[in-house]
Amino acid sequence: MPRATSAHDQLVIAGKALRSRLMLGTGKYRNADEMTAALDASGAEIVTVAIRRLDLDNPTGRTLLDEIDWSRFTILPNTAGCYTADDAIRVARLGREVTGSNWVKLEVISDQKYLLPDPIGTFEAARILIDEGFVVLPYINDDPALARQLQEIGTATIMPMASPIGSGQGLPYFGQIMIIIEEASVPVVVDAGLGVPSEAALAMEIGADACLVNTAIAQARDPARMADAFRLGVEAGRSALLAGRMPRRAYASASSPTEGVIE
Repeated sequence: MPRATSAHDQLVIAGKALRSRLMLGTGKYRNADEMTAALDASGAEIVTVAIRRLDLDNPTGRTLLDEIDWSRFTILPNTAGCYTADDAIRVARLGREVTGSNWVKLEVISDQKYLLPDPIGTFEAARILIDEGFVVLPYINDDPALARQLQEIGTATIMPMASPIGSGQGLPYFGQIMIIIEEASVPVVVDAGLGVPSEAALAMEIGADACLVNTAIAQARDPARMADAFRLGVEAGRSALLAGRMPRRAYASASSPTEGVIE
């Protein structure tokens, strides 16, 4: 069990209790061995799989799903690569057929250069998928208004981006993510753009419930070691949040007592 969690500090999404607050993506790994080693080292319980990127035309061929130990990991189908609500809905339905899971990480992308989420398409797809019985985990910009609206229609989480997908820019500004966290009635998962474990720790310190990481681990020189480092970063950030940081002060404050000092 991850050291920073306990039976009294579990992440619960749509009634599912999780020990780990780190989720992993499965794209961009150089080979299957590096991916499985990273999954093992991360301690993650939820891993996302892009349904559009699976070769489902050959029923006898191996896909990414065959490389993952389903007895250890919960597969979270995602709609990566979808640019319209209709496309995302279609892929979500396909993901349910392929995996048997009604959970979906909903991604509707607005452009091919920056890969930013499309807020209108995301909301439209989420509303329809929720009506169809899906457990929807939507990927969004750091938009508090959209986060509120998605929660109101019944999404299971809110997943604001730290920075653009695969950019490794970390959390250059997190003021609006803090608003999302403050107002959230469902778990907030910081997703996309985290480059190093210290950035995951920061996301957890400001109150995020979990982090989802892919490129920073998959493209590291040693993915398994980086996955372990992200595990520790998430755990440290969560422990720091629960411990409660000292207040910021405008001036210095001596760490040694001033009473009884030898003159």
